[in-house]
Amino acid sequence: MAQVLEFKLPDLGEGLTEAEIVRWLVAVGDVVAVDQPVVEVETAKAMVEVPCPYGGVVTARYGEEGTELPVGAPLLTVAVGGTGGAGATVAPAAEEGSGDAAESAVSSEYSGNVLVGYGTAGPAARRRRVRRTAPAATPEAVPAPVPAPAHQGPVPVISPLVRKLARDGGLDLRQVRGSGPEGLILRADVELALTTAGDRPAAAPAPVPSPTASAAPVTAAGERVPLRGVRGAVADKLSRSRTEIPDATCWVDADATELMAARAAMNAAGGPKISLLALLARICVHALARFPELNSTVDTAAREIVRLPDVHLGFAAQTPRGLVVPVVKDAGRRTAESLTEEFGRLTEAARQSALTPVDLTGGTFTLNNYGVFGVDGSTPIINHPEAAMLGVGRIIPKPWVHRGELAVRQVVQLSFTFDHRVCDGGTAGGFLRYVADCVEQPAVLLRTV
Repeated sequence: MAQVLEFKLPDLGEGLTEAEIVRWLVAVGDVVAVDQPVVEVETAKAMVEVPCPYGGVVTARYGEEGTELPVGAPLLTVAVGGTGGAGATVAPAAEEGSGDAAESAVSSEYSGNVLVGYGTAGPAARRRRVRRTAPAATPEAVPAPVPAPAHQGPVPVISPLVRKLARDGGLDLRQVRGSGPEGLILRADVELALTTAGDRPAAAPAPVPSPTASAAPVTAAGERVPLRGVRGAVADKLSRSRTEIPDATCWVDADATELMAARAAMNAAGGPKISLLALLARICVHALARFPELNSTVDTAAREIVRLPDVHLGFAAQTPRGLVVPVVKDAGRRTAESLTEEFGRLTEAARQSALTPVDLTGGTFTLNNYGVFGVDGSTPIINHPEAAMLGVGRIIPKPWVHRGELAVRQVVQLSFTFDHRVCDGGTAGGFLRYVADCVEQPAVLLRTV
């Protein structure tokens, strides 16, 4: 006898409310093992393979590839405890006093590990509702929403992004019929409702311009690119940064000739190669030890500045999916070799769209090397909720006064954007000057306690 259990889309990371189905890894009728990946989804932060906590036979899948589902929506159903096969017999509902036995049977086919570190269900979530029959058809097609009478009671919406989309478009959610489970309103429902509303004729005819008035030029509709996935997450975070953080930027040119020479000497000595980014990261860590105000965040609700004990260093990486900011954990405790290795690992994972939510969260300070794009300077936008970001331009030969004489030196522009709530210009200037001194004279680091 089998019980049909429903596996819902788990919480895949901090602040994520939805995910898009990229590729199904199993089909209806397949036998799956406990913790076997069953679907690949794309969130606003990463591509993730989602493992199923149940072992058994897949009886239904919810959503086609390309469908966006909110956290908590059904992904698939699995018949567990039976003899296998797509037509496995389903046990009748348990009697009132047989709950413990049912839970025991389910627990034997349940791992509790929805996704390591994210959305792991505890014992309270193990008791599942028993279905009398398996779903007769795979509900993979999402029906188009149509206008409906006002909802009675609360509007069935889980995602705050869906509410915001409706609010920005002036759409009354009570007039939208949800295509999700139990009438849940999805983003696709709101977008279609907004499009349909835009196609309706206006209530009153537009005024006819007078013959003497100059007519406005008629332009064709441009291409519309949805702000979703990584692009949408970047847009939301940068908009929030500009809205909430009173930032200021200062910059300085520095002679990086000695730093480049020091790196060349280290790499010529044998052993693992040291990257320039790793050396800049070491400089940032030492600078933050001197100016801890900048390794912090602002708790706006409590009106407090929270100074953080450890440096988790983010770095901007451009990928085919867009801009992402992987985070090197405990950067202050790493050597230059360890930093080089971790930068390499995270960069390769970013290129392969294999970064996990853990790799992309928890940063306390960001290092942005935009010199790889061939530009000299920039005014970085702070990676909310951090308090500062150091930008590094390209290193190129330039005329420079060195030891009283004009010479050609390797010059770099450093720009520093900081949250003016956590410190004043003196602190920010001191931080940037110390970074520039270390770039110009790497031996300064030897004096750091």
